Amino acid sequence: MDKNTKIAFLGLGSMGAPMARRVREAGYPLTVWNRSADRAAEFKAVAESPAEAVRDADVVITMLADPPAAREVVGAFAAAMKPGSLLIDASTVGPAVVAELADLLPAEVTMIDAPVMGSVDRAASGELLLMVGGDADPVMPLLELFGTVNRTGPVGTGAALKLVLINAVVNGVALIGEAMALADALGLPEDQVRAALASSPLAGLAGRAFADGSYFPIRLAAKDVALASEAADLPVARAVHERLTAYPAATDEDLGQIVKYFRS
Repeated sequence: MDKNTKIAFLGLGSMGAPMARRVREAGYPLTVWNRSADRAAEFKAVAESPAEAVRDADVVITMLADPPAAREVVGAFAAAMKPGSLLIDASTVGPAVVAELADLLPAEVTMIDAPVMGSVDRAASGELLLMVGGDADPVMPLLELFGTVNRTGPVGTGAALKLVLINAVVNGVALIGEAMALADALGLPEDQVRAALASSPLAGLAGRAFADGSYFPIRLAAKDVALASEAADLPVARAVHERLTAYPAATDEDLGQIVKYFRS
């Protein structure tokens, strides 16, 4: 693909906005759409509807919050996509919903799923990990703007691997929260416990739990764990989901903040 390839980006939330900025900064002609128009104010070409956003696009990227949003938005623009164009869905919606979205598209439109691992800071710096299912060869330069591409196989396999990884991370952060609650009950100093965790096999999870500058809302973490629980019998994930949804005031806080609620 060359720099004349027209891109449409739909969904300018905490992850979508920095990803769309990277497309703009790379010099591609870019049209954006977002349900809340104020989030699109920094961009020059802002469509009034999903269908308008994609009408002239060669590549459409969606980064949407959950399955209902993905079904609604893709359903609103699918018929307007031009023959030969391509949809990249970067949302975390699971493989079953990816298949639903693919069924909405005209026969002449290609779909790949490319959900990402990483938080807002990594989206801004282009250091995400992308799980990419489908024939991504034509759009590799675009995908590589966002980070490291892991080719997973047919359409839907990227969404499947993302559920596996994010479920492990969210459950692991919850485990760190419970470990800190146990340490509190045993009277251990916080600095001592955190240092021990940092030098243990749990170092990566502890680093995420105590990270500064990361932002992955607890409400989206709960959504992702729920998707995983729908795909398989996962007792630990169900228990974690119950805890993640037990603190209404925490829904928009970063996942790592769940530790303080476990300790309270």
